[in-house]
Amino acid sequence: MSRSVLNLQDSVDKTVGRRVPPDSLSLQGQSKEDKRAWRRAFPTPFVPKGVFRFHSHEEADAWTLKMITRMRKPTH
Repeated sequence: MSRSVLNLQDSVDKTVGRRVPPDSLSLQGQSKEDKRAWRRAFPTPFVPKGVFRFHSHEEADAWTLKMITRMRKPTH
């Protein structure tokens, strides 16, 4: 049985096999028309920006669900 010897003073010259998975919702690398289509599909943020205070996590979850599922104003 042979044992490998690892010298910790040696620097690593090459990294093999590192790959970053693509972000499927990222707008990077898409055409301008694709970006416009995303903006038309989702014209406003799902949840209003700002600081909101709630008495419990359940109340915050109910409010978030209400904001996500609310009716949108027509864009035309």
